[in-house]
Amino acid sequence: MTYVTDGASGVGRSVPPPEPGRRSRTPLIITGLVVLALVAAVGGPAVAFAGELPRNTFVAGIDIGGLDPAHARERLAAELAGRADRPITVTAGGKETEVSPGDAGLAFDLEGTVAAAQGGVVDSLQALFGRREVPLRLKVDEERLKASVAAIAEGADRPARQGGILYRGLTPRVVTPASGRAVDQADAAGKLRQAYLDGAQAVSLPLGVVEPYTTADVMRRFAASTAKEATGPITLTNGRRSAELSSAVVAANLRFLPDEQGELRPAFNARKALAGVEERLVDAAKAPKDATFKIVKGRPVVVPSQTGQGVDAAALKTSVEAVVTGGGSRTVEVSFTTSEPELTTEKAKALGIKEKVSTYTTHHPCCAPRVTNIHTIADILDHHLVMPGETFSLNGTVGKRDTARGFVPAPMISSGRFVNDVGGGISQFVTTMFNAVFFGGFEDVQHMAHQYYISRYPAGRESTVSYPQPDFRWKNDSKYGVLVTTSYTSTSVTVTFWSTKRWDIEAESSGPYNVTTAPPITDSGPDCLPMGGAQGFSIDVTRVFKKDGKEVRREKFHTVYDAEPVLTCEN
Repeated sequence: MTYVTDGASGVGRSVPPPEPGRRSRTPLIITGLVVLALVAAVGGPAVAFAGELPRNTFVAGIDIGGLDPAHARERLAAELAGRADRPITVTAGGKETEVSPGDAGLAFDLEGTVAAAQGGVVDSLQALFGRREVPLRLKVDEERLKASVAAIAEGADRPARQGGILYRGLTPRVVTPASGRAVDQADAAGKLRQAYLDGAQAVSLPLGVVEPYTTADVMRRFAASTAKEATGPITLTNGRRSAELSSAVVAANLRFLPDEQGELRPAFNARKALAGVEERLVDAAKAPKDATFKIVKGRPVVVPSQTGQGVDAAALKTSVEAVVTGGGSRTVEVSFTTSEPELTTEKAKALGIKEKVSTYTTHHPCCAPRVTNIHTIADILDHHLVMPGETFSLNGTVGKRDTARGFVPAPMISSGRFVNDVGGGISQFVTTMFNAVFFGGFEDVQHMAHQYYISRYPAGRESTVSYPQPDFRWKNDSKYGVLVTTSYTSTSVTVTFWSTKRWDIEAESSGPYNVTTAPPITDSGPDCLPMGGAQGFSIDVTRVFKKDGKEVRREKFHTVYDAEPVLTCEN
């Protein structure tokens, strides 16, 4: 029992004790009153009025306390405008790339940021005791961010060189593997996000090491064992027909490459290996036939292609790859599949070969051995097709002149003297083709004039050739195909180009200048061939390109001819 004294009468009275389980609410009431007092007396400046953000609220150092949401967004937009679209310089692998935030899908989420800044009672009370920081939020287009990072990585990454084993002749050679480097693209995306949030103007992306699938030591051991034994000849059969892939052909088309587990696997180019032998395995009547062209009434016409039967190159690839690593029989029964020709009717029609674009004829005396060579090379190149963008090489197309194909010994210039050589005299044909190139407006890649001027050729507009050098090359720099046709008589040869006409070509000549002469000489050697002598001189020929009657450009060809001595043979 508790006693209290009545202050007025001084008479004491008893006060019953509190009921069990009940405590006085006085402390709680007092605490609540204190908080309310603080809110009223101190919190007035800190707690927002209805619709306002709590005071002392900051985003990225920007005070938005006490503002309504709309004005808070406006203030953030104004303060952040200078960095919202500012490019970020990204350095990766020593290469700098400027990344536009917009292109990378990065933008500030002002609406989401302000919504988060509104907070609740706890946030308002926090503002009583100091500054309240609210994180700036982002809106991210993940696909655009990934694309930007991928573009950076493309410029900085260096793939690991996986290496492999190829053959030089029949000897396996190891292409040594080497490590590479790569951007961690997920990490890079995070760094770009953070840089944009922080207002950083530059960020550096580290590159990780990318190791190859296997090591050089593993490859060397493999080259010394399995690869060394893999290149024996392989016999291909089709019933009674057969053809051999020689060791040289097998080696030239075989590689061993590491897979992701580091195992060295064979890779055989069956299509290329078949190039020289497929016709021996396929009935000619069933083989696919390319589209060709014929000239009808002065116009090229497409002769349709034919689908046919060919060796299944994919199946042959699988079979050969099993043979070169599995040992056992090196005879493979080939299978066949429907085969499309390389040049279909549709492809031929799309080449734009529709009209004569240039033609040129040169003349020569009848019946000399060189005429046989001129006719032989003309036959080889008749109806030859040069594709758009292709560079034609005479030596690459015709190869070394030999008697097996009908070439014969005839005079040619070598080291300033006339000598007999197989294929001599074909410069007559080359000069004729050079002029078809010249007047067709095609690009001259490589030509070399004769050492001495030969009167049957146009001065400064002619070319010699030998094997392997000098070659004669020109580029079909048009978007159309070029069909080459040839014809000849006993005293002339003609080369004609068929395509789509692009230019009207005119030739201008300076005429000879810097004329020189050479003193006569004699020779008594058994192989001496007499020389008639001719003046040397310089000359400039200009090719003028015109379109619709207007000059577009000019191209100058400068030629210097040596003086040819009169050579008398004393034997």
